[in-house]
Amino acid sequence: MIAFVSGPVAALAPDTAVVEVGGVGMAVQCTPNTLSGLRIGQQAKLATSLVVREDSLTLYGFADDDERQTFELLQTASGVGPRLAQAMLAVHSPDTLRLAVANGDEKTLTAVPGIGKKGAQKLLLELKDRLGAPIGTSGAGIGSAVTAGWRDQLHAALIGLGYATREADEALDAVAPQAEAAAADGGQPQVPQLLKAALRTLNRAR
Repeated sequence: MIAFVSGPVAALAPDTAVVEVGGVGMAVQCTPNTLSGLRIGQQAKLATSLVVREDSLTLYGFADDDERQTFELLQTASGVGPRLAQAMLAVHSPDTLRLAVANGDEKTLTAVPGIGKKGAQKLLLELKDRLGAPIGTSGAGIGSAVTAGWRDQLHAALIGLGYATREADEALDAVAPQAEAAAADGGQPQVPQLLKAALRTLNRAR
C-alpha cells in the first residue's frame, strides 16, 4: 500500500494532481477541496489510497489521514466504489458524513450526486456502526463544513490551477446563478460541478 506521496506539485487538473516522487510523476485523484490547497512547484504531502482493478491502478489523494480513512470506510458499504466515496468527500467533510450517519440524515447524503433517497437510507443503515463518532466540536450544521463556502473553495481551486485572480473572479460570477439556483431549491452548491462549469467558461474565453 502507498500510504502517502510527498514532493513538489508538477501539474494540476480539475480532478488530478501530479506529484513528483523520486523523479517519477505520480498522478493522484483528488477532490476540488484538496486540490485548492495545492500549488504548482510547491511541496505537498497527500495521504493516499491505492485502488487496484484488473485493468487499472488508481491512486486517490487526501488532505489528511482522516479523509483517507473515511474514503476507505465508505467503500465497505455495498454499492459504494471509489468514485462515489470520493464524490461524498467532495461534497461533505468526514465529520459532516459522521454526523449525517449518526443522526440518520438522508438529506445530507442525497446532496451527493449519484445518491438517491433509497440509496441514502441503505447507506445510513450500513454505515451506522462503521464511521464512528464525529471528531469536531465546532457545532457546524450538517453539510456546512465543505459546501457553505463554495465561492472561497472554487476561487482557491482556480488560482491553484494557474488562473489569474481576474479570471477566477469572472468564472465565479459566471457560475453564481447555478449555485444560487441549487440553494433556492433547498440544496447545497456542488463544488465539483461548479468547478467544471467554471473551467468550461474559462476555456471558451480563451
